[in-house]
Amino acid sequence: MASEAKLLSVQFLRWVAARPRRYGEMREAWGSTCPLNCAWEDAIAEDLVRHQADGHVALTERGRARLDAADAAALLDGEGRVS
Repeated sequence: MASEAKLLSVQFLRWVAARPRRYGEMREAWGSTCPLNCAWEDAIAEDLVRHQADGHVALTERGRARLDAADAAALLDGEGRVS
C-alpha cells in the first residue's frame, strides 16, 4: 500500500500535468504549513517538476515517468479495471 505522501505526490503530478500551471497558482493551491506535507517542494527536490522561463511549472521527464508508473500500478491494483 502506498504511503499518504506518495499518493499526495502522484495527485500533485496529475494536477501539474492536467494543464499549464503558473508558479503562483501552484503555491496557492498546494501551499502547506506542515513541513512534512509539501508536495510541490518534494517534487522540485526530486526533479519531478521544474520552473519554466515563462513562469509555468511543468513535469520533467522523471516526473512524467513517475506519473506513468503510478498509473500503471493503479491498473495492476485493480483501480482501473482493465477487462
